[in-house]
Amino acid sequence: MRIASWNVNSIRARHDRIGAWLDRSDVDVLAIQELKCKDEQFPEELFTSRGYEVSFHGLNQWNGVAIASRVGLEDPEIGFPSIPSFGEEPVVEARALSATCGGVRVYSLYVPNGRELDHPHYTYKLEWYSALTADISAQLSETPDKKLVLCGDFNVAPLDEDVWDMAEFDGLTHVSEPERQAFNTLLGAGLSEVTRQFTPGPGVYTFWDYQRLAFPKKKGMRIDFELASASLAEKATGAEIDREERKGKGASDHAPVIVDYEV
Repeated sequence: MRIASWNVNSIRARHDRIGAWLDRSDVDVLAIQELKCKDEQFPEELFTSRGYEVSFHGLNQWNGVAIASRVGLEDPEIGFPSIPSFGEEPVVEARALSATCGGVRVYSLYVPNGRELDHPHYTYKLEWYSALTADISAQLSETPDKKLVLCGDFNVAPLDEDVWDMAEFDGLTHVSEPERQAFNTLLGAGLSEVTRQFTPGPGVYTFWDYQRLAFPKKKGMRIDFELASASLAEKATGAEIDREERKGKGASDHAPVIVDYEV
């Protein structure tokens, strides 16, 4: 089974590119982040016309997640237990969606950015990680052989080599010790990050800012991953980061991350 994760940074703006990519990528399941649309604006036919079932969750022009599958899509669930809210009038944002696809529980996750180290969004980000970790830990404690994968934009660069220059990130989010610890604690719930073994760094990234010619200057970050449970991680046979999809007019600032599993 070929499972991909992609922060598309507006599904409507990227409509044609997503369709063309699906036509050539041969993915069985695509976990999508940052839809930037309400449910009634979601281009469902983009997927159904290609033989994919699709589940989606979008509330406004921000955030939003979806899962498209051509190997079945059962029991879709928005969010997870104790998912935190954010805002002056607290809202549970559209950042998490899961479904069972071909016997694998697939999550599409768009982890909060954090913004700045002293911003309430940073605290929210850590709380979000904590709640997610508690849920995954409970699931895998109850069913250790469960096939489960968390796909998404985790908004953390776990290693120094996952950014082009650590000096440029001094005092910034994505590389702070609490964020990295939160990511590692999530892994400790019974997950393995399965892309790095096939796409080792340094200099391997999944995100490049639109500003300051970041992409041609190779100033990127590695923040998109697939975290698989033990019974699924052992089935991973290959992975790639489709850097070509970051090129050209109308590209997302993230590249698709693809993993092949023998299931």
